[in-house]
Amino acid sequence: MSRIGAIELRDAVLDADSFRSWDTPPLEVGGSEEYRRELADAAAKTGLDESVLTGEGTVFGRRVALVACEFDFLAGSIGVAAAERITRAVARATAERLPLVASPSSGGTRMQEGTVAFLQMVKIAAAVELHKRAHLPYLVYLRHPTTGGVFASWGSLGHVTAAEPGALIGFLGPRVYEHLYGEPFPSGVQTAENLQRHAVIDGVVPLEAVRSTLDRTLKVLADAPEPPPPPPAPVPIADVPAWDSVVASRRPDRPGVGYLLRHGTSDRVLLSGTGRGEDATTLLALARFGGQPAVVLGQQRVLGGMVGPAALREARRGMALAAGLKLPLVLVIDTAGPALTVEAEQDGLAGEIARCLADLVTLDTPTVSILLGQGSGGPALAMVPADRVLAALHGWLAPLPPEGASAIVFRDTDHAPELAAAQGIRSADLLRSGIVDAIVPESPDAADEPLAFTQRLSATIANELHSLRSVSDDERLTARLARYRRIGL
Repeated sequence: MSRIGAIELRDAVLDADSFRSWDTPPLEVGGSEEYRRELADAAAKTGLDESVLTGEGTVFGRRVALVACEFDFLAGSIGVAAAERITRAVARATAERLPLVASPSSGGTRMQEGTVAFLQMVKIAAAVELHKRAHLPYLVYLRHPTTGGVFASWGSLGHVTAAEPGALIGFLGPRVYEHLYGEPFPSGVQTAENLQRHAVIDGVVPLEAVRSTLDRTLKVLADAPEPPPPPPAPVPIADVPAWDSVVASRRPDRPGVGYLLRHGTSDRVLLSGTGRGEDATTLLALARFGGQPAVVLGQQRVLGGMVGPAALREARRGMALAAGLKLPLVLVIDTAGPALTVEAEQDGLAGEIARCLADLVTLDTPTVSILLGQGSGGPALAMVPADRVLAALHGWLAPLPPEGASAIVFRDTDHAPELAAAQGIRSADLLRSGIVDAIVPESPDAADEPLAFTQRLSATIANELHSLRSVSDDERLTARLARYRRIGL
């Protein structure tokens, strides 16, 4: 496939005539006469003085820093001079508090410079990590091809990572594999599309859509919040039997987190990359609720889908992303329970629930949890302990589904309605016990009025996020820990 050059990428992403180069003449690096000729030939071929260009420009008026590789310059390889240029650019972006857009297209380490070039990936990774620790966005667009040490360092550290359609993306270069093992690398593995399917990257985006995707992403990550809409007018909460709520929460046409994102948010950017495999029961996104930016982490009701360790790792990625970017985190709970399988046990399901729970209750950013529907077992508990907890009228929370509780107590499932009432699982009981802060009405059921319900819920979330922004980090964390210490006392 044809390759996208660094200049083409720059001009497609940035506002017209906004680019300002940060490049100075590259460092003089020792080497053979043959290597110096290769450098001169690459410069003549590309019109560039190294395999990477750096600078700043604007995206719809926002200042951003840009680092882009040129594959036609010695296969976009990174040696000492290129690495120093990248590192200085990352450090400058950090000092000037600019979002950083990086677009590798590289075969990896520059072989002509040997192990010294190989070690350059360390300082680039360090600079990127310091940029992220300053709570500044680091956004990666992988172009065809990106392999080797570049992919295994600064190409895989993005808060958000997308790739060019059809791009060859992988750690081991297929040519190297073939020469080492005497057979071609299996086809279809090292492609952008396959990596997205396996949640290694967040998306596959054609060049013509990169600019608009970047705009939506920066609206959430970098733009200031806007005033929220008016909160919904208070209405009396219906006194619904617990079992009625359980039945309503299981309706297949009940709006879930996907519907909430489509109809209750703006500037949505769906994410998926965990590096540990895909999981359909968890959805991760960037979005705005009524002008309030947030990371959204939601459990999706999938037919037969139970939450396993991979879903909880995705949840922890969402928590880390929110904390790293100093963005509020919105968690949507809607799960029938954990995956009760041999594979889940061996993959550490209990440990993942524990780490989610510990991460969330101590997270250093505002958090809002929503009991949207079913809230069964450890995977629901792991997403509850937020600063503010909302519940849809028919949302519920229990250690087990009522049928499971009935099986333990009565050795049958016939007493499930009785157990649902006795255990205090419905939204009204959760409000009374201090587990939930507010109930979002359903009239009479969200499935019967999905759009109106979603708009009420979205406005409520926006107002909660707006209120939490006025509370200091220390005060917010102290209040959260005290809240969960008090429950049941």
